[in-house]
Formats: sequence, structure tokens, C-alpha cells
Amino acid sequence: MALVVNGEKIEDREIQQEIERLRPRYEEVFAEKDPAEREAQLQEWSRDNVIERVLLRQEAKNDGAEIPPEQIEEAFKHLKEQYDDAEAIHKALDVDSDEKVRQTIELQMKTERKIGEIYARAPKPSEEQIRLYYEENKDKFRSDEQIRVAHIVKYVNWQTDEATAMRVMHEAHDQISSGMPFETVVDQYTDCADSGGDLGYVMRGQMVEEFEDVIFHLNPGQVSDVFRTRFGFHIAKVYDRRPPSIPQLKEVRKQVTEEVQEQLREQALGDYLDGLRTEATIEEV
Repeated sequence: MALVVNGEKIEDREIQQEIERLRPRYEEVFAEKDPAEREAQLQEWSRDNVIERVLLRQEAKNDGAEIPPEQIEEAFKHLKEQYDDAEAIHKALDVDSDEKVRQTIELQMKTERKIGEIYARAPKPSEEQIRLYYEENKDKFRSDEQIRVAHIVKYVNWQTDEATAMRVMHEAHDQISSGMPFETVVDQYTDCADSGGDLGYVMRGQMVEEFEDVIFHLNPGQVSDVFRTRFGFHIAKVYDRRPPSIPQLKEVRKQVTEEVQEQLREQALGDYLDGLRTEATIEEV
């Protein structure tokens, strides 16, 4: 069933396209919901999305200055670089000529400009909103355990074979075991001497698994034995460990403020669309 929004006919296929766009994430989030109820809600949300998109498009089309032709041509140029030929562009945008492609680009630019204007009218976050958001979302800012680690590495590649790399690394380990500072040995033996081999603070998931399996079992000040990863041989030293923690508001204030501001922008857009919908004539045909 098609919709008519302020006299503009919206074919059912546009709603169906929105349904299929939302479906993967929607079904993941609402997996426990009754299938029939889930499908009905998905269709309703998709229908609402399309209506709001059409209302915003209509408002943007007739509001504000024209888009400079050179901006449209520049966008068209970038669009053509993404497709094999004009026919592919026409099919993707569901149009039948380059002129209609330009019209589609212009309307999209006007819509984006309108959204930008609405966002600009959103209020700035208050101190109370920032504090409340932080308190309600503390776990979101939690950091996992971190360790500060440095390493000596000898890559196994076309320049250095397995046996040679292993021999050199055992020599380096013997030097450390005999009392030579790790930091001195790094400069003499490593293939990656930047910052004395210091990798800074790392969390699980940032390094290859074989490397993490060793370093996260070391205590501060402890040096590992020689070990192998897919890149070659390593000796690691841990300097510090930081337990999992939740940062104070002052440490994440910028991120919190940005997230609250985004919420306020989306609220402003939602209120604007609600206003358009209240005044709109929407029919099913």
C-alpha cells in the first residue's frame, strides 16, 4: 500500500527497502521478541522513518538558498568515480538521466543543510546534564587492565632466518641475565628501536595473541624469556600495570559533553519532525 504525504506519492517499495535496511540490526536487538510482533513493529518503524524522511525532504526542497551549481558538479564527479558507468549511477539512485542525478544530489545537499541548521539550534549541554549522563553511563567509560611494556624484537624474514634470529635473541637475553640494563640491550639487538622499544600502555586485544599471552603474565620490572610470535622472536619487559578502572568525569569530560550534545541534536531534530508531522496530510492509497 502506497502513502501520500502532503500530496507526494511514496511507493510501497521505498518502505520495503527501509524494512530490509533495518532488519539485520533490528532482529539482533529484538531476538527474544515474538516474531509476529517483531515484524509488525519493524514495519511500523520503517513506515515512520520513510514518512519523516519525506517530510524533511519536502521542507528542505522549498527552504533556503539554492545550492551552487559547482558544488553539485563536484559531488557528481565524486559519485561517478564510485561507479563503472552512468547506467549504474542511474540504477543506484532510481533515476533515468544525469539531470535527475543532479537533482537528487541537490536535494540531498539541501536536506543535509537543513539538518545542520536544526542541529545548530540545539542547546549546549548544561553542567547538570553532563554530570547526570556520566553517572548513568559510568561503565561505558571503564578501561580494561593496562600494562606499560617494552620489547626487543628480531624479525624472521628474508633478511634473517629462524635459527639466526633465535640465536641473536638468546644472546640478548644472556646480556640481560648477566645484569646489563634491558634498555641498553634494546638499542644493541632490536629491529624496532623507536622509543627504546617502549610500546606504552596497552590493553588486551591491541597486540597479537601470542604477545599478550606472555606480557599479561609478567609483573612490573619482570623480563620475559625469549618467545615466538608470527613476526619473529621477542623479549618483553613490563614497567607498570594499571587495574581496570572508571575514569573521573574530568578525565572524560570532552567525550561526555560530545555525547550529550549529540543527544540534544537528535532531540531537536525529533521535535522538528514531530512538528512537521503534526501539520502534514498523510494518506494511504
